[in-house]
Amino acid sequence: MDGTVLVADDDRTIRTVLTQALTRAGCKVHATSSLTTLMRWVGEGKGDVVISDVMMPDGNGLEMLPKIAQDRPGLPVIVISAQNTIMTAIKAAEAEAYDYLPKPFDLPELMKRTAKALTEKRSAQSTSHVEVVEERPDELPLVGRTEVMQTLYRLIARVMNTDMPLLITGESGSGKSLIAKAIHDFSDRRTLPFVVAEASDLIELEGPSRLLSQVKGGTLLVDELVDLTDEAQARLVRMMDSPGDHAPRFIATSSQQDLAEQIEAGKLRQDLYYRICGTELAVPALRERVEDIALLCEHFLTRADAEGGPRRMLSDEARDLLRHYSWPGNVRQLENIVKRLALTARGDTISKSEVAAALGPQSTGVAPVMGGGASNEKLSESVARHLQRYFDLHGDMLPPPGLYARLLREVEAPLIEISLAATGGNQAKCADLLGINRNTLRKKITDLDIEVTRRRKLM
Repeated sequence: MDGTVLVADDDRTIRTVLTQALTRAGCKVHATSSLTTLMRWVGEGKGDVVISDVMMPDGNGLEMLPKIAQDRPGLPVIVISAQNTIMTAIKAAEAEAYDYLPKPFDLPELMKRTAKALTEKRSAQSTSHVEVVEERPDELPLVGRTEVMQTLYRLIARVMNTDMPLLITGESGSGKSLIAKAIHDFSDRRTLPFVVAEASDLIELEGPSRLLSQVKGGTLLVDELVDLTDEAQARLVRMMDSPGDHAPRFIATSSQQDLAEQIEAGKLRQDLYYRICGTELAVPALRERVEDIALLCEHFLTRADAEGGPRRMLSDEARDLLRHYSWPGNVRQLENIVKRLALTARGDTISKSEVAAALGPQSTGVAPVMGGGASNEKLSESVARHLQRYFDLHGDMLPPPGLYARLLREVEAPLIEISLAATGGNQAKCADLLGINRNTLRKKITDLDIEVTRRRKLM
């Protein structure tokens, strides 16, 4: 890399790390803990790229972006922030930041983006004042610091003010409709209506025209696209083709994430899919962002407190149990559970037993690490999920020695038990099924203390 980088961050460690890394890469670096100093350097014409934190002792880095754009049109500014909410990404995009990275950031990734900023010839940006949207945390549906959520934040910020139709996919309860509302509320259309199209509106003869007159160029949301009848889908196609003088932003949601399969099954019109999928946002399931669960719980408990409920907190054991639950109902289920616990807990601290009672029998189950649970999941993928969870449960420590033998024993026992059941307890047939010697099977039955019962074969 070749160029001068201005670094502004009140964390000395971050300034040192960035200075060393950028210097080794061939850059000149000026680092400061003051926005005032940064703005002076910018005004003096120093720097080819700026890397700035948001929350600084003498101001807000995002609020300085319009001034930087005015003084130095085209100067790339990379925003880094520990305030990892959707609003940070949205504000960074609105203020025309070159890029945004959440803290803790990945140093190689930041270096790669800095190199790209140095080599690109950026066109001068408009120097007009950029309106900063007031942050309304109580209305924000997205809370999370995990990488999958940060990626979603950045994508939302990029598509928020486009006119392209938007398709939001994700499991039930993951927050698709709330995301659609948030995109509208912080977009250029926020002063116009946000209308949810009901299936009946699309079937009635005058329904589409009535919807268009209601939305008046705002945002029209169609929930669960695949659930619409073919007639309703056809009307939606015609509406999108002829929206009138004040065309709305069309947003649709779907819990069916493999829409190609739905098209083949005749449940989704191909022409509708091609029209609505201008941009697709995939909302991660809660089990794909386990590290956000504690943050979400705190968010819901704080909201319950603000609404007049008692102030509660979770015990470490309760938090750990919530973290390892599978959450088939995703964020909506978590929110309902936490709200209930905030009202019914016996003390200020919510206990593990209270959480277990609220979760029900499945609370002893292990949550998958990534989006598993599907019926077509490969055995290797399922094993990998549970192994990763086993390692994650030990934190920074390694599991006890002897893992290989313990793991094989845990896999062997159910495999042999199920195989014996399938062959009606016939050990000769079971050994043949497993592809092992009959004496080997007998030894394993003895070693694993497996009970053999002769009965009618299951298959």
